[in-house]
Amino acid sequence: MATMDSLISLVNRIQRACTLLGDHGADQASHSLWESLPSVAVVGGQSSGKSSVLESIVGRDFLPRGSGIVTRRPLVLQLHRIEEGLQDYAEFLHLPKKRFTDFSMVRKEIEDETNRMTGKSNQISPVPIHLSIYSPNVVNLTLVDLPGLTKVAVEGQPESIVQDIENLIHSYVDKPNCLILAITPANQDVATSDAVKVSRQVDPAGERTFGVLTKIDLMDRGTNALDVLEGRSYRLRNPWVGIVNRSQEDINRKVDMIAARQREREFFNTNPDYAHLGSKMGSEYLARLLSKHLESVIRARIPGIASFINRCIDDLEAELAQLGRPVAIDAGAQLYTILELCRAFDRVFKEHLDGGRPGGDKIYIVFDYQLPAALRKIPLERHLSLQNVRNVISEADGYQPHLIAPEQGYRRLLESSLNYFKGPAQASVDAVHFVLKELVRKSISETEELKRFPTLRSEIAIAANEALERFREDGKKTTLRLVEMESSYITVDFFRKLPQEVVDKGGNPALASAEGHFQRIGSNVLSYVGMVSETLRNTIPKAVVHCQVREAKRSLLDHFYAQLGRKEAMQLARLLDEDSVLMERRQQCFKRLKLYKSARDEIDAVCWSG
Repeated sequence: MATMDSLISLVNRIQRACTLLGDHGADQASHSLWESLPSVAVVGGQSSGKSSVLESIVGRDFLPRGSGIVTRRPLVLQLHRIEEGLQDYAEFLHLPKKRFTDFSMVRKEIEDETNRMTGKSNQISPVPIHLSIYSPNVVNLTLVDLPGLTKVAVEGQPESIVQDIENLIHSYVDKPNCLILAITPANQDVATSDAVKVSRQVDPAGERTFGVLTKIDLMDRGTNALDVLEGRSYRLRNPWVGIVNRSQEDINRKVDMIAARQREREFFNTNPDYAHLGSKMGSEYLARLLSKHLESVIRARIPGIASFINRCIDDLEAELAQLGRPVAIDAGAQLYTILELCRAFDRVFKEHLDGGRPGGDKIYIVFDYQLPAALRKIPLERHLSLQNVRNVISEADGYQPHLIAPEQGYRRLLESSLNYFKGPAQASVDAVHFVLKELVRKSISETEELKRFPTLRSEIAIAANEALERFREDGKKTTLRLVEMESSYITVDFFRKLPQEVVDKGGNPALASAEGHFQRIGSNVLSYVGMVSETLRNTIPKAVVHCQVREAKRSLLDHFYAQLGRKEAMQLARLLDEDSVLMERRQQCFKRLKLYKSARDEIDAVCWSG
C-alpha cells in the first residue's frame, strides 16, 4: 500500500502541474483535474488568527500582517516534507527559477504579487498566488488561505466587498473534495463564528470540517474552552483542535517558530483544564490530523481520479491525431507533407465523384435530365415550318429550280438545324464544370488535414479551379466537334431509304408538287435531325466525362505538383503557414497530455509501491 506521505505528495505534485497550465484553471481541463483533487481551505474572520495557525503549521514566519484585509488573494500553499538536515526554502509558481531561503522575502513577495493584481487598495482578487514550501519540519499538505470574512466595508473598499469575499470563499468550500479548516477565536461565541457559519451552509453534517479554536490562552481567567473542544457547544464529525498563537510581543521579538511550538505544547500539557486533551491539541497535532484525513480522502478518490485522467488522455490523443503532427522544418519533409495533404484532398474529391460521398450524382442529373430537356426545347418545328423550308429551298436553287430533289436546300436545312445542338452541348459542359467546382469546394472543406493550413488550402483551391477551367475548354471543343462532325457528313442511306413522293389523293399533281413537296422535305429533315439528336444525347455525355470528369480524377493537381517541385524552401514553408489558433490548440493539448500522463504515472507508481 502507498504511504500517507507518498499519496499527499502525489496530489501536491499533480496540483502544481495543473497550475502550470494556467493559474489554477485558466485551462478548463486542468481546472477539472484540480477540482477532482482534495485540498484544505482555511476560513475565518479577520483577526481570527488564520495567519498564525498557518505559520504554526509551517513553522515559519512568512505571511503579511496588519489590520483590515491582509489576505486579498487566495494563497495556495503546498507543503513538501524533505529530508532532515536540508535547508528550508520556498518557491513561487510565478517565479519558477527563484528559490527563497529568507522567509521575510517570501512575505514581501506575497505583498508585492498581491499589489500587482489589486493595487495598493483594500480590494480583493480571485486569482490565487501559488507558493510551495520545502522543509523537514512540515507534513505533506496543500492549504488554501482565503481572505478573512468581514461584516462591513471600510474606506477604500467597494460596497460589495462583504459579498465578494463570501463568493470567493464559496468558490472553494462548495466543492465536495475541499476540507474546511474553520478558524474561530476562543474569546468569541462559536455560535456567531463567521467560519462556522460558512461551514454549516456547505457542510451541515460537519463531515469535512475541522474546527480550530485559537487564542485559548487569551480567555478570561476562570473560563475555558472545553465545551467547544469536547464538542458540546457545536459538534463536528472531526475533533476540534485548540491552538495557542504567538503573542504580538513574540512576533515583535521574532520568537523562533519551533520555540513557539514547544511553548504551545507546554501550555496544553501543564494547564489543568486541557492537560487531558494535551496530546490532541496544538498546531503540530492539527497538521498531522489534517494530513491523515487528507490521505484517507485521497485514497478513496484515487480510483475516480485515475478514471478521469485516463478518459482525458484518450480524448486528448484523439484530438491530437485530428490536429495532426507539428510541421516539419526541412524542405524535403515539408514537400512530403504538402504532397500527403494534396493526396488527402484528392481522395475526398474522388469519393464525391465515385459515390462514397454525396455530390457526384449531380453529374448524372445533367446527362439524364438537363441535356434531354434542352434537346427537346430546340425550336425545330419553327425552323422547319413550310414557309421557312420554301424560303431556304428557293434561295439554295437560285435562278435554276431543282429538277428532282433539292440537294443544296436539304444540306442548308440540315446544317442550320444541327447548329441548334451547339447550345445544349455547351450547356452540358458548363453544368458539369460547376458541379465539379462545387465538389472541389466541398472536398477542401471536408479534408480535415487541410484545416490547419489556410494558405495551402487556398492554393489547392486555385490550382484545382484552374485545372477545371482547362478541362472545360477541352470539353467545349470536343462536344462542338461532335456537332460539327454531324454537319460535315450527311448519312446518305437515310435519304435513299425514304419513300418517293406520291400523287395527292384528290388527283391534283400540282398540289402534290408544291406544298406537299416542301412539307415532305421538312419532315425528312426533321426525321434526320431526330436521329442525330439521339446520337448526340449519347455522345455528348461521353465527351464531357472523358474531357472533364475523367481528367479531374486523373490529373486535377498535376500542374500544381509540377510547380511544387520548383519552389524554394521558404515558399514551401509559407504554404504550411499553419492557422495560429490550431497551433495554440495543439500546444495546449500537448501540455495537457503531458500533465495527464505524468499524473497517471505518478498514481501508478504510488499505488503499486510499498
